[in-house]
Amino acid sequence: MYTREQIMKTVEEKGYKYFHDNNDKSYDVNIIGIRNNETKGRVTNAFDDLITIAYKDENCEWQYHEFACTTDPGTHWVEHPMMEKGVAILKPGQYRGSHKIRLHGGKYTALGQKKNVTVYRDGNLDGKYDLDESKTDTGLFGINIHRATSKAGRKSTRVDKWSAGCQVIAHNDHWHQFLGICQIARDIHGNSFSYTLLESKDIV
Repeated sequence: MYTREQIMKTVEEKGYKYFHDNNDKSYDVNIIGIRNNETKGRVTNAFDDLITIAYKDENCEWQYHEFACTTDPGTHWVEHPMMEKGVAILKPGQYRGSHKIRLHGGKYTALGQKKNVTVYRDGNLDGKYDLDESKTDTGLFGINIHRATSKAGRKSTRVDKWSAGCQVIAHNDHWHQFLGICQIARDIHGNSFSYTLLESKDIV
């Protein structure tokens, strides 16, 4: 849907860091989510966003992948927030060193939040994501990057309980491809990953 160059241009225009491997290091990954603005803030309960990952491989050749995901919470948690102040919706931005590889919910390997991120809090149950700058919250909320279905070869189609604010990849095979790249990156650069969330309207 997008090119690596489009995303790199948008990241750099916003003043964020894009990892170019200038020192010929391989697998210095750029993990970038793209929130779909065409939904106009409706709670679609669908995996209609993207997570992308770009890096230079061991031959210093650029690699780029896109995976269907959600960057928004599912209907269940919108209607039944875990916190009284409302469900968490990750605010677009760049979060340097925000994640590391560890267990998600104590169950399986994922990218877990390790540094503060900022979320919007939406608690009015109106079927839309309310991205109100006066209702933001910064801290450690378990905004992880993980998979939906555990079944090999299968893809989840409804978000439901899969996300209460996490960034969730729909297809199990895509998840394992993404995680495998991150594990190689960890072994080379250490267990720290930056995450950048863009909006589709900003990519030209």
